[in-house]
Amino acid sequence: MTLDLLSENRSFGGAQRVYRHPSNTCGCDMTFAAYLPPQVEDGPVPVLWYLSGLTCTHENAMTKAGLQEHAAKHGLAVIFPDTSPRGEGIADDEAYDLGQGAGFYVNATRDPWRANFRMYDYVVNELRSIVLEHLPVQDRHGITGHSMGGHGAITIAVRNPALFDSLSAFAPIANPTQSDWGRKQLSAYLGDDETGWSEYDSTLLLEEHGWKGDILVDQGAADQFLDLLRPEALAQTMAKCRLPGTVRMQKGYDHSYYFVNTFAGDHVAWHAERLN
Repeated sequence: MTLDLLSENRSFGGAQRVYRHPSNTCGCDMTFAAYLPPQVEDGPVPVLWYLSGLTCTHENAMTKAGLQEHAAKHGLAVIFPDTSPRGEGIADDEAYDLGQGAGFYVNATRDPWRANFRMYDYVVNELRSIVLEHLPVQDRHGITGHSMGGHGAITIAVRNPALFDSLSAFAPIANPTQSDWGRKQLSAYLGDDETGWSEYDSTLLLEEHGWKGDILVDQGAADQFLDLLRPEALAQTMAKCRLPGTVRMQKGYDHSYYFVNTFAGDHVAWHAERLN
């Protein structure tokens, strides 16, 4: 497997890198970013996965979320995957919330998506293996994400508790089977039979399986997409199932990276406490 280093920049004593590699899972070249803190000079460090939201690439959170300073302080590597396969011959849609940039971290089973849109397997299996083989990291992982990426973080962690040791989310799409940010994409990628959709719904998964640890969720109270995100469904399920964790409604904050950047330090510290 060829892993090409596309760029490297010094950041808070560590290195912000961008890589490209051929993906057997997605059937195209994939790009991801990795922040390596200065502590890697002394040995492998734990990993925090950050999954981005709709329309994003690896680059958005890398440049806007402000995770590097906190990761350097706590000695965590941060992996920023892309949000979908990309390129010529890859299926797409004119809408911003379907196709390239909108993989929803599912394994598509319906044409024309199923040939390439396998972001669940890509993150859980292929990219994870690449990171462990080629980067100076421990096999100890936390996962977080924003919006569509928050949905991805919770669904991936809950379905793979042996692979992840800590979990948080920023404004996740919390109940996609009951939201227009979800029903459209799940029907396109998986088909109209809704019985399989629950595998990609954070609220339903937590109700069925729970989570081995505690969960931190931050949600902007002034988020313009609150009705689509449905944080109340997630909070009610956590309360009903008595799952340890916190859903914090942050007064005045919207859905932007200003919101993510503001609370990034809290989330990195949360993961570091559980990973170190």
